[in-house]
Amino acid sequence: METRLEAARQNVAAAKERLTENQNARRAVEKDVAVHQGRLSKFREQAMAVKTNQEYAAVQKEIGFAQGEIKTLEDRILELMVEADDLTATVKHAESELAAEQKSVEADRRAMTADHATLKASLEKIAAERAEVVRGLSAHTLAVFELVSSRRHGVAVAQARDGICMLCHVRLRPQVFNTVLRNDQIVQCDSCQRILYSVPATAPATTDSAPQPAQ
Repeated sequence: METRLEAARQNVAAAKERLTENQNARRAVEKDVAVHQGRLSKFREQAMAVKTNQEYAAVQKEIGFAQGEIKTLEDRILELMVEADDLTATVKHAESELAAEQKSVEADRRAMTADHATLKASLEKIAAERAEVVRGLSAHTLAVFELVSSRRHGVAVAQARDGICMLCHVRLRPQVFNTVLRNDQIVQCDSCQRILYSVPATAPATTDSAPQPAQ
């Protein structure tokens, strides 16, 4: 979430930086225009005071050059103004995306906080239930369970069905499976070492009604 926010902040900062660069460039060009306008005014004053055609032609040449420079610079200012409009829109869009991202992140944080509280309560409940179960186990049984659990990524118990361990899918020896069916002692799979248990088969439903004799 912080990465998402930081990316949105960087987009805003980059857009603002480009807009600032545009504004600085425009101010620099405007200063150049002011310089050439000053020169143009000076040359026009000189044109009023010249006494020969040669001097007049030289001054007109300078006036034409200054006017050309001003025109070029003014065109550049117009380009920068159009670019500034686009950059301003980009800044507003980036700011809008940042605001939306902030709202999204805040909602995600609230959801995570709620999930954390739920998980914490569930963990506390499971821990209490486990403690109750552990109190009813012998030290040997608990030790076997903990050892298998540590070696089998937390899964220490497996169902045995139809003579097969349902986790490692290795067929059990008949006498081992028969012992598992009784569910009265700790029996481990010869292959994966998990503690085996059996789910008793459900007896088929019977009906109390008996067929009536023919009349």
